Amino acid sequence: MPDTESTEAPARPPIPRRGPGHGGPFGGMGMPVEKSAHFLPTVKRLIGSLRPEAVPVVFVILLGVVSVVLSVLGPNVLGMATDIVYDGAVSSFQGGQGIDFARLQVVLGIVLLLYVFSSLFQYLQGYVLNGVTQRTVYRLRSDVEAKIHRLPLSYFDRMPRGELLSRVTNDIDNVSQSLQQTMSQMLTSILTVVGVVVMMFVISPVLALISLVAIPLTFGITVVIAKRSQKLFVAQWTHTGALNAQIEEGYSGHALVKVFGRHREVEARFAEKNDELYRASFGAQFISGIIMPAALFVGNLVYVGIAVVGGLLVAGGSMSIGGVQAFIQYSRQFTQPLSQIGSLINLLQSGVASAERVYELLDADEQRPDPVESTSPPATAGRLAFEHASFRYDPEKPLIDDLSLVAEPGSTVAIVGPTGAGKTTLVNLIMRFYELDGGRITLDGVDIRSMTRDDLRSRTGMVLQDTWLFQGTIRDNIAYGRPDATEEEIIQAAQAAYVDRFVHALPDGYDTVLDDEGANVSAGEKQLITIARAFLADPALLILDEATSSVDTRTEVLVQRAMRELRRSRTSFVIAHRLSTIRDADLILVMEAGSIVETGTHDELVAAGGAYSRLYEAQFAAPVETDEGAPEPVPAMPTSAS
Repeated sequence: MPDTESTEAPARPPIPRRGPGHGGPFGGMGMPVEKSAHFLPTVKRLIGSLRPEAVPVVFVILLGVVSVVLSVLGPNVLGMATDIVYDGAVSSFQGGQGIDFARLQVVLGIVLLLYVFSSLFQYLQGYVLNGVTQRTVYRLRSDVEAKIHRLPLSYFDRMPRGELLSRVTNDIDNVSQSLQQTMSQMLTSILTVVGVVVMMFVISPVLALISLVAIPLTFGITVVIAKRSQKLFVAQWTHTGALNAQIEEGYSGHALVKVFGRHREVEARFAEKNDELYRASFGAQFISGIIMPAALFVGNLVYVGIAVVGGLLVAGGSMSIGGVQAFIQYSRQFTQPLSQIGSLINLLQSGVASAERVYELLDADEQRPDPVESTSPPATAGRLAFEHASFRYDPEKPLIDDLSLVAEPGSTVAIVGPTGAGKTTLVNLIMRFYELDGGRITLDGVDIRSMTRDDLRSRTGMVLQDTWLFQGTIRDNIAYGRPDATEEEIIQAAQAAYVDRFVHALPDGYDTVLDDEGANVSAGEKQLITIARAFLADPALLILDEATSSVDTRTEVLVQRAMRELRRSRTSFVIAHRLSTIRDADLILVMEAGSIVETGTHDELVAAGGAYSRLYEAQFAAPVETDEGAPEPVPAMPTSAS
């Protein structure tokens, strides 16, 4: 998960981001916009995603063919009705029997049935197609969700959260909408064009050739406009992701923005990104929107040509009035789907731009797969060993080189050092959030790379500096550590972590519903709930990443006592900035620049006067100003726990 790494780890160099949104709460979010170079491959891949729906798609095509055939036959039969009326009127004028209403009634009945059944088949086509589209998008969402769990932590380091959410939500929704509309209307429009062309040649080849002039003209206009609008659609969805990242970043850091009075700057950056999205969206929609009126203009020109030539053919006796009427209807039916095709290309470009962003996520490099034949320690005692381990975020900048250490079962190992020393990196290597470049890490003699990640992490409990609670009851949040735990076990874990002390003061006790930010409990109480979660999991390895940083001094004393009990039967790694919290550790590792520079107990390291002693003095012996302005040292705290 993206939140697994503490904010303490700036030891790694900044990873270049592919998307906008980096650089902190006020970082620039610009991203150069380029025309998509993968339009056709993305379209082919999108069509390929319909393979599991092959049978329904064939059925949709058949329904479309039947619907269009019935619809196309309508004008020709209606032309017969016109000829019946015209011939009857002429006959009546010449003293004949007049209009044959019985025959006219039959013809009009046939027209009515043609249009009714055409509409019915079109409705069935839409119903089946809706299922095809929604199942396809369902699989796409499932693939994206599964992919996220296979991505390495480094991907989330360089991908802004708002940008990722935009791809998972906005872009997939846009793909769904584009598929739904383009598949149905595009199929109907193409079949209508083919059917109408056939009928036009049956009625009059001369007029049909005039009508066909509209095809190259409409196609040419569409291609010219589409080339200009495609890059704007890519820009539109890119700026949508950037704006989402900006909003998410500004919202999550709202308190910080207010404290430092930077809301005007945030508002200005929002306005800038919003303006970029507006300009890209306006340009994309305006330019692509020209396609339909341009196609209609071509259709009107063709209509004028048909009317003039058709009138001459009627005057010459080579066509009936009903035939001209039918042909004019066909010409309208011909130009309308051409215009629709042009308009649908607008929607298709938008959908393809979104699909390309989703496929970029699906094609991202995944974490190293688990071994096919995994190994697992028969019983986890908790002996963890680093054997000549090496790791670096940037191949050119070494961070951890040839690191060896052993944590014996049941021992507590504290890791201290300045910010950026690599403390959290060490923990992330234990959890296999990152993979070693050299050496190995063993758990009870088994290389952790030969274990599955699920097996390794099921033996490990972790409490982070940044708390994470989901929307649910306090009971549910504690039980997240072990879903099959009994009520008694949950209460025992809560009592061990001193959650029970404040829960009874809440109106609903353990049934109190927390929101996803845990806003209805204090920061210290949230941390206690996450500690209770780790208690309940009862892991063989326990990792505490500055777990008491949000707890007040009095509560910290209680938590430290509980943690001493918890650590007795398991190996514990404690990352600490407050050295008062790790005085009773069995072993303290002092790290600087990715290397362990000192090891020992608290008393041994203070007496040695090295790096640990300097950290300790900096924390507990800061200078104060005397009345004369000269610094005067404050006596250090006792070197042993009282």
